[in-house]
Amino acid sequence: MITASPPCPCGRKPSAISTRTLSYADCCGRWHQGPQALQAPDAEALMRSRYSAFVLGLPDYLLATWHPRTRPGQIEPDEPGLRWLGLTVKRHQAQDADHATVEFVARCKLAGRAQRLHELSRFERDAQGRWLYVDGSSP
Repeated sequence: MITASPPCPCGRKPSAISTRTLSYADCCGRWHQGPQALQAPDAEALMRSRYSAFVLGLPDYLLATWHPRTRPGQIEPDEPGLRWLGLTVKRHQAQDADHATVEFVARCKLAGRAQRLHELSRFERDAQGRWLYVDGSSP
């Protein structure tokens, strides 16, 4: 019996007019594991894969894709009952070949209260060509 991969937590669609969400295997799953692991092609794909890693509880991936200059020693686990609700990418902008920003809104619910994280994240490409998360701020 063949089972289909579930929809990707990041919510990426194959096109702007599509109502279908890409499968996890065809979207962020390929950056999380397998031959393409840690090789997101651009800052937006990396940001989406990091959101999915938060949803799926993949702290090793989050640390591996965090720039060593700003990386914390560890990722704290989510608070009990936290539920991720969705991601909206507002803007992806390349500053040059090795620097980019992504503005996004991530929604979650904790203890019955809806919350939003609106961030402008900075990304940098390392010497091996991998995109890494540097830091983020409120837009």
